[in-house]
Amino acid sequence: MAKQVFINLAVEHLQKSMDFYTALGFTNNPQYSDDTAKCMVWSDTIFVMLLTHEKFSLYASKPIADTKSSVAALFALTVDNAEEMNAIIESGLRAGGKEPVELMNFDTMQQRTIEDFDGHTWEIFFTRIHEDSAD
Repeated sequence: MAKQVFINLAVEHLQKSMDFYTALGFTNNPQYSDDTAKCMVWSDTIFVMLLTHEKFSLYASKPIADTKSSVAALFALTVDNAEEMNAIIESGLRAGGKEPVELMNFDTMQQRTIEDFDGHTWEIFFTRIHEDSAD
């Protein structure tokens, strides 16, 4: 079995958050979802678990961070090209997310950043090295 990554996020409004992540291109796996948690699938190996604060607290030994005012982590997802990156960010903005910083353009990659309603920060990027190797 392939190794999988599950990122667990505490959210205030479960359905609103699920709609936002759906707009980014995630799909919901109802098998691992209920009224307290939604399993959002990015790929065969990457999953984001959206958990109500009450549910998240069952697994945490520390208070839930206020990610609206402090950064707890930066999550990064790769895409194949700038068009896909832009489409994801624009869809997320239409769904109510916010773009806290402008496009970052490096020698080998471009990156855009979006925050969800709870302040969880996602970096969507593509590498030019990857893009060049596809030719």
